[in-house]
Amino acid sequence: MKKILFIEDESALQRAATQILSEEGYQMSSALDGEIGLRLAKEEKPDLILLDLILPKKDGFEVLQELKRDEATKNIPVVILTNLEGSTDVEKALQLGATTKVSIRIY
Repeated sequence: MKKILFIEDESALQRAATQILSEEGYQMSSALDGEIGLRLAKEEKPDLILLDLILPKKDGFEVLQELKRDEATKNIPVVILTNLEGSTDVEKALQLGATTKVSIRIY
């Protein structure tokens, strides 16, 4: 079973995505801030990380930098989830090693 770590501080979005992906057969873990997310990534070594850029304690950029510097986590694909469409922040995340980005709109 593939493991996905979802690092997102919006709890409603986190719960919804976790439920949907769990129903599709993925083993899910989640974190509401960057510090917990980074710790879980190092402990669990997920197959994929879904990462918000705007997080408490450690933002997505810090988490991404630390993941890519660590030999144990540097090859884990990271998908950036953001509503910062077209911003320089997205480009920065891609330059830091994010695999891709997905725009999220909450209405």
